Amino acid sequence: MKLLRITLLAAAALACPIALAQTATKLKVGLMLPATGTFAALGTAIENGFKLYVTEQGGKLGGRAIEYVRVDDESDPAKATDNVNKLIKRDNVDVLVGTVHSGVAMAMARVAKDSGTLLIVPNAGADAITGPMCAPNIFRVSFSNWQSSYAMGEVVSKQGRKKAITITWKYAAGEEMTAAFKEGFEKSGGQIVKQLTVPFPNVEFQALLTDLAASKPDAVFAFFAGAGAVKFVKDYAASGLAQSIPLYGPGFLTDGTLEAQGDDAKGIYTTLHYADSLNTPRDNAFRLAYAKAFKLQPDVYAVQGYDAAQLLATGLKAVNGDLAEKDALYAAMRAAKIDSPRGAFTLSKAGNPVQDIYLRQVVGKENKVSGVAVKALADPARGCRL
Repeated sequence: MKLLRITLLAAAALACPIALAQTATKLKVGLMLPATGTFAALGTAIENGFKLYVTEQGGKLGGRAIEYVRVDDESDPAKATDNVNKLIKRDNVDVLVGTVHSGVAMAMARVAKDSGTLLIVPNAGADAITGPMCAPNIFRVSFSNWQSSYAMGEVVSKQGRKKAITITWKYAAGEEMTAAFKEGFEKSGGQIVKQLTVPFPNVEFQALLTDLAASKPDAVFAFFAGAGAVKFVKDYAASGLAQSIPLYGPGFLTDGTLEAQGDDAKGIYTTLHYADSLNTPRDNAFRLAYAKAFKLQPDVYAVQGYDAAQLLATGLKAVNGDLAEKDALYAAMRAAKIDSPRGAFTLSKAGNPVQDIYLRQVVGKENKVSGVAVKALADPARGCRL
């Protein structure tokens, strides 16, 4: 018995230095986000939000100091696999955080699933990430494309609009968001008369606007983001369509873009999991801290970056910073209740937020809350086999 006790103590003594060494080293976080191009401002806001939360925790998560490795993904799916493999194999990152573009995020998810690397998606809503491609090590803190647009389909129908046209970039996010709007709109009795697309990241909209004017629908649902959203909203107003056909969209149409869109965005309704005028103590504190740190007003992208760090912190705390305890790490992250500026949310089994979707309307330079479009909306996670 005495010999067994000595053996166990010796084993513990050998194990402890290994565990301590793991948690004493810096945690490498690979930030794969757009730094140039249409989505550059979105990538910056996500990175700022993530770093703000880490700074608020004294620069450590789960007792681990954080080291950042940054890659500009250029919103280019053709470069995505090489970029993410460099982060994993060359830079030896422990965690991947990214990205904005759904096509790039799909490549990240494929590599993460194959390599077993922890991936936290802070924006891209590609349904497949928490659908057919779901995995224990893949999480999202933003939305699914279905979530952000299905709710608006119900809203537009309830407002008495019977016929609508959708318009978007021809790529995964746009096609999924317009399909989700169609699902919600038709389920509530509406009819989609046309679905118009333009190649990504093309911002020449005149031919499509001419088509819209000739078709005379009761409503237009549009998905664009970043610089593309600015151009579309301004072109829509300049064509005179804003006076006769109300424009709707997921929140990305007017989030982080209102300064540039100016009066042309006035009155646009959008649905999203965040808004500028929530006026809760949690959101007010976040907005003040963000403005002080970056001399900018935060938007939904900043919130999502902030919450990506929160989710990682929750998992790391549960395992005392030891990423080798993967089962416990992932279980803690799946069970997390995130105290987000958007309002508290939980995660589905597939790793996607279960959250309120707000109805917002542009008033001045704010996306003001008009109400809650759908409470605690969960993505259907079609195809997930966890």
